[in-house]
Amino acid sequence: MEIYCTRPNCPRPLNLFSDLDDPATLKRVSQKYCMACGMPLILRDRYLPLKLLGQGGFGVAVLARDRDTPAMRRCVVKLFKPAGYLTPQQLQTAQNLFSREAEVLEELGNQHPQIPELFAFFELNVPSFPPGKQDQFFYLVQEYINGEDLEEELDRKGKFSENEILEVLRQILSVLQFVHEQGSIHRDIKPSNIMRDRQGRLYLLDFGAVKQVTKVASTGGSTGIYSMGFAPPEQMSGSQVYPATDLYALAVTCLTLLTGKQPQELFDSYANQWNWRNYAPVSDRTANVLDRMLLPTPNLRFQSAQEVLAALTPHQPPQTPPPASISQPTVPATISSAM
Repeated sequence: MEIYCTRPNCPRPLNLFSDLDDPATLKRVSQKYCMACGMPLILRDRYLPLKLLGQGGFGVAVLARDRDTPAMRRCVVKLFKPAGYLTPQQLQTAQNLFSREAEVLEELGNQHPQIPELFAFFELNVPSFPPGKQDQFFYLVQEYINGEDLEEELDRKGKFSENEILEVLRQILSVLQFVHEQGSIHRDIKPSNIMRDRQGRLYLLDFGAVKQVTKVASTGGSTGIYSMGFAPPEQMSGSQVYPATDLYALAVTCLTLLTGKQPQELFDSYANQWNWRNYAPVSDRTANVLDRMLLPTPNLRFQSAQEVLAALTPHQPPQTPPPASISQPTVPATISSAM
């Protein structure tokens, strides 16, 4: 069996242990250590990392097995590993976001079938490599979704049809309705954060940027965590965010899936408007719904996921976008995204 070393700077992370091919040995062995850097490989004496799934701004994700379960349940181990050099304040902010993801998964993942469930959250202190000090690593273990994200699906099969987009909208709006009712806003919706399993069910991933919504008026703004092109003006300016903020990002996600183009290719910064209809002929109903979700002013968009779902229902009259009041600049050249 090959075990993957989760130390970020390990020179040879793959380790082969032929004795672990024996299930009895695999279950009872106390620990294995990386042959290149000496890192303990069996995390918390329980989780066996197998292969790298992906990496992003705040960490890496590894496919693992849980040897404390009868069938060695597959799971995802996320390691907190910020990219680049951060100031102490930036590092603390990033660490808080990682911890926040664990909290949200614990709060929401156990309550909704389309949000991954949290299994564990822990830290590990080990000798550094090269030796001389102690390294501290933070891990999150969550449910493994066997499938592909919508960015991968787009690359594999090409542009989505209108019916496929309507199915994406209905499933993710249902998840967002639950998330918003719990007082949270996701803030980082994009194709790579929506996963489809082998049965066709869509999951909303990556809750590291989630923001709690207070029930009273707040002068506090939003932190600068978003993905370029998908975030609306109020989020990019650091202002207050709303459920309509997520609806805007979901609409941009649909545009990229419908057209196969990136947001920057569809947004006319000179006219401050989205030009996408020529690339994706859809019904007037669907186009009008998407255009209203994309309005620059939050109070002119739909105010809830439930409103969008109602507007997509055939027996409802088609929704014509209300006129925008004041144009707002969109799509600055800044990007930051949790895993």
